Amino acid sequence: MQTVQVETTGSVRDLVTVIAQRLVDNPDSVSVGEVSSGQTMVLELRVAKTDIGKIIGRQGRTAQALRTIINAASARDKKRAVLEIME
Repeated sequence: MQTVQVETTGSVRDLVTVIAQRLVDNPDSVSVGEVSSGQTMVLELRVAKTDIGKIIGRQGRTAQALRTIINAASARDKKRAVLEIME
């Protein structure tokens, strides 16, 4: 198993990008957009159509795990983060 270090000073957006790139077959197709309004941050994750199933996971477990990690990371900044998986 390979260990990946992510800087703690990085943004939640960078965290989502790194995790998503490790999960998919086409890491070059991963893009994360960020829309902020007040205390809420919406992260829009886009991957290749063939990789959507890998991001969502069985019964949505991988997507739920991503959302849990994002919520924990954004709590540090006292913001609320929402992950949207776009087609």
